[in-house]
Amino acid sequence: MPRASRPQSAPPPAAKSPSVICVTTPDLARYSSYHSLAFEAHDNGVLLITLSNPDKLNATDASMHRELSRVFRDIDDDPTVRAVVVTGAGKAFSAGGDLQWIKEQVGNYTQTMKVMREAGDIVRTMIDCDTPIISAINGVAVGAGLAVALMADISIINEDARITDGHIRLGVAAGDHAVAIWPLLCGMAQAKWYLMTADFLDGREAARIGLVTRAVPAAEVLPTALAAAQKVAAGPRDAVRFTKRSLNHWLRQSLPNFEASLAYEMLNFLGPDAAEGLTALVEKRPPDFLRGES
Repeated sequence: MPRASRPQSAPPPAAKSPSVICVTTPDLARYSSYHSLAFEAHDNGVLLITLSNPDKLNATDASMHRELSRVFRDIDDDPTVRAVVVTGAGKAFSAGGDLQWIKEQVGNYTQTMKVMREAGDIVRTMIDCDTPIISAINGVAVGAGLAVALMADISIINEDARITDGHIRLGVAAGDHAVAIWPLLCGMAQAKWYLMTADFLDGREAARIGLVTRAVPAAEVLPTALAAAQKVAAGPRDAVRFTKRSLNHWLRQSLPNFEASLAYEMLNFLGPDAAEGLTALVEKRPPDFLRGES
């Protein structure tokens, strides 16, 4: 009898190519409720945020301050974003607080409590946002705008840009970010000098003392920041986020100092020095904090 042929073994399955993670561009629909911040999606999950009040050099008003206190929580919850770049429209990053908005706060307890809550949220949500944040400091940066610029994980500044914490000029304590991060970035000696005098420094000096990551010519600020964002976005997402989270424990340790400084700043807004500081800014003259003292 003829022998039954043995069934041919099936050919081995073709080797599968390694799985590829599909990276989408950020979903801008998530940010449609924002009005003082503009959003632009870039490849590989990079989101560009622009402080948008160019007629006033992107000064922080009530709307922008409120949106800055919320946006980094929204970003942290957005799976389509792998890195963020923050910059300012036009020639400025942010020229500090809008004077009319500040006027509403001076001597007003209810408004001061509202601003205090939002100012605290800006700092805390930037610390807790695991998504990497890169600031492109294209021009002058003061006050709350400077807080966003320096709380970023990587900061690229126009070498000719001028920055100052600025609070002392207004007659209030440095409170909305500086006590938390300046000593870590540039050391206590430099932090005390610039925060107690409110002196300006340019981008070159800021980079020299370690207050920012890198100073570059004006035309290179945004391209350099976007390139940094692309590099970070191309890395292993969880590993990058966990590295940031771990490093930010240094900042979390400083939160009691930050909370105290924020409370002192808001206390000053209810006193006479803030009224004099605001009047001097409006009248474009040096403040007289010695008035009435013998």
